Amino acid sequence: MHKILLPMIVVALALTACGQGTAQPPAAEPTAATAAEPTAATATEPTTVTASGEKVTLTIESWRNDDLQIWEDTIIPAFEAANPDIDVVFAPSAPADYNAALNAKLQGGTAGDLITCRPFDASLALYDQGHLAPLNDLAGLANFSDVAKSAWITDDGANVFCVPMASVIHGFIYNADAFAALGLTPPTTQAEFKQVLDAIKADGTYIPLDIGTADQWEAATMGFQNIGPNYWKGEQGRQNLISGAEKFTDPQYVQAFAELATWKDYLPEGYEAVKYPDAQQLFTLGRAAIYPAGSWEIALFNKDAQFELGAFPPPVANAGDPCYISDHTDIGIGMNSKTPNPEAAKRFLEWVAGPEFASLYSNALPGFFSLSNAPVTLEDPLAQQFLSWRDTCESTIRNSYQILSRGEPNLENELWRVSAGVLNGALTPEQATQELQSGLDQWYTPKP
Repeated sequence: MHKILLPMIVVALALTACGQGTAQPPAAEPTAATAAEPTAATATEPTTVTASGEKVTLTIESWRNDDLQIWEDTIIPAFEAANPDIDVVFAPSAPADYNAALNAKLQGGTAGDLITCRPFDASLALYDQGHLAPLNDLAGLANFSDVAKSAWITDDGANVFCVPMASVIHGFIYNADAFAALGLTPPTTQAEFKQVLDAIKADGTYIPLDIGTADQWEAATMGFQNIGPNYWKGEQGRQNLISGAEKFTDPQYVQAFAELATWKDYLPEGYEAVKYPDAQQLFTLGRAAIYPAGSWEIALFNKDAQFELGAFPPPVANAGDPCYISDHTDIGIGMNSKTPNPEAAKRFLEWVAGPEFASLYSNALPGFFSLSNAPVTLEDPLAQQFLSWRDTCESTIRNSYQILSRGEPNLENELWRVSAGVLNGALTPEQATQELQSGLDQWYTPKP
């Protein structure tokens, strides 16, 4: 049995892929929203749930088939205990088939009452097509920040169409046994981070930093988007890219890539050929000391690593600087505008927006964190470490996901390419940012 390291980080700082398993690439590939004019759906007039004296059954559409047991054994029983007049059925599709299957059901009028929402444009398209109902009248939405709601809101900020459920948080997971053997402590500043990496490299027992570039997406998601928010100041920089007040060629973005470029001296031998599963295995086998991570890795690493685990957030430039974390919106849930049971569906959504669901979901799926403002204590100590960063750092999301990946060249895919290029030494930070901005300029007109 392996042990999990209880939090041992003192953060002296001012102040969140989802696919087939617990360790996955970003939740959904950026796809362009349809060009249809918004036709915000309006649910039918609520009816009394038990008007006929019979129970109402709500069906949930989802791609999270791995979560079936969690919903059936934990989440649904808790809701039904407090709402005995409503039965809930969790009916997931295969992740790769979800978008197509859901669209076919919606168009055919056979979709479930509740729709699990991917972040940003895929769900915005469903709303624009009239398939998702606006949820502005849900009192529970007051429990979520603007950042949490950003993945399921219209561009003008007028209508929220999914209740935020969970995010994944970026940071670094480390082999605590290796740190103890080498007399190291988790770094809080960039200078300390380099000192730790140099010490691990000099010892020679462990790979200092475990990430490859063969699949590209990791370089962007667990590299650039992990450390970058400390440079562009989280939401300030992300929103400024959308408004045009900042460009990728500005110094803060060049500096983020410059830091990323320094990683190549600490990566596995032949890292250019290392794929995502290879890097995971290197770490769980105890061959690497630090893994640039998303919190979705927690369940896998808890299961496979035979050593103590710890985590630290992206180090800041100087002690005392404000810190920012990528607390990326990953999954939400909305209401089918054609549900025959709108009152029951809204009652379920209000419950999802509340503290009981937040605690149940976050503990059932370590590494997927409720986006609610309600305080949640996690049973998994590694997950609790990640979650604790919300108390000391400001949350943001990946800066390519809202609006900026709707055209071609696709910004998210371009970030994969240039981030891998920087780590491989094929692009300088200046070249990377110039290529990103040039690509964006080809199709995007800023919206001040």
